[in-house]
Amino acid sequence: MKAALSPLLAGIDFTSRPTRRKPITVALGASDGASVRLARLDRHASFESFAQWLRTPGPWLGGFDFPFGLPRELVETLGWPREWRALMRHYASLSREEIRATFAAFCAARPVGAKFAHRACDGPAGSSPSMKWVNPPVAYMLHAGVPLLLEAGVDLPGLHVGDASRIALEAYPGLLARELIGLRSYKSDERAKQTPERLIARKDLIDALEQGRTRLGLRLRMTHAQRDALAADPSGDELDAVLCLVQAAWAAREPGHGLPRDVDPLEGWIVSAASSPAPRPAPRRG
Repeated sequence: MKAALSPLLAGIDFTSRPTRRKPITVALGASDGASVRLARLDRHASFESFAQWLRTPGPWLGGFDFPFGLPRELVETLGWPREWRALMRHYASLSREEIRATFAAFCAARPVGAKFAHRACDGPAGSSPSMKWVNPPVAYMLHAGVPLLLEAGVDLPGLHVGDASRIALEAYPGLLARELIGLRSYKSDERAKQTPERLIARKDLIDALEQGRTRLGLRLRMTHAQRDALAADPSGDELDAVLCLVQAAWAAREPGHGLPRDVDPLEGWIVSAASSPAPRPAPRRG
């Protein structure tokens, strides 16, 4: 009997406007079950380049740092389709301006302190609501990212059946970073905020990953050069991709990819988020 191939693992730090200066960063690696080894970091300065990578033959499993679904409460209030594929088709047909206006009107009609609708995974993951269009613009990340996954024909467990040898899961680097260094900030795209304190936080985060100090039970392995490069990136994009890689490695060894059995098929779930709420920090999606 032929042994099953171990999947290539990937962690993806996504941006809704990729450029050479701010590309989509893909951390590639493999796991032996006890550790995950970083092989290399690829950068995609355009959606076309990234879309081509998504068609890489499997087996592979990736953790993607952008939301795969919208809050059910939002969808039902707006009267949008309640089936995920139809909802994503409708959402992709809207312009960013239409999304912003629609979501702003939704928020304006709600009381202070409850402006945004949340997915069930937001509390456990400490993540920003997927309808948020600024600081961070995760609504636009969903708008740009999910159509690429659908066009590439990948499998999205719990949401959409595709090529089972190419599996895409929603990840969130802030979830794992918070577990390891608390609420300390470790990155910024603004030069004025690229401080020594954030550099120290990145180094502490890398140390914790290498020592396996997470509930995921995995140690990160990499070369000295890779370690130095992660610490030296003040934007944190490369480190975020590696955090997603570790989450992907955990999911690859878990039954059902570690997703709860009762995942809402409209909202989706952030891989490795626990079933009980965690304190929500200041948003840190990139």
